[in-house]
Amino acid sequence: MLIGGEWIPIMAMAIVPITAIGWPLARAYAKRVEHGDVAGRVPPEMSARLERMEQAIDSIAVEVERISEGQRFTTKLLSERTAPSSESDRLPPGR
Repeated sequence: MLIGGEWIPIMAMAIVPITAIGWPLARAYAKRVEHGDVAGRVPPEMSARLERMEQAIDSIAVEVERISEGQRFTTKLLSERTAPSSESDRLPPGR
């Protein structure tokens, strides 16, 4: 199949925008591949700060767990103290 004379200007008009858009995109991609992913690297001071934040959050989680355990224990003690344990506890004194 031979390309007719009418396809030459159409192809020329299509190739120009494709090249104008594709060339900078190809160059940007090549630079990224050549230099590596700069956005993926974390600076050392940021890494140290994130490590300290992680340790602080872990210690807060442990303290919250201790508080909740104490709250459960206190609630258990209060419920055992106020709830009657047998039938004789519910009768008024002297009977």
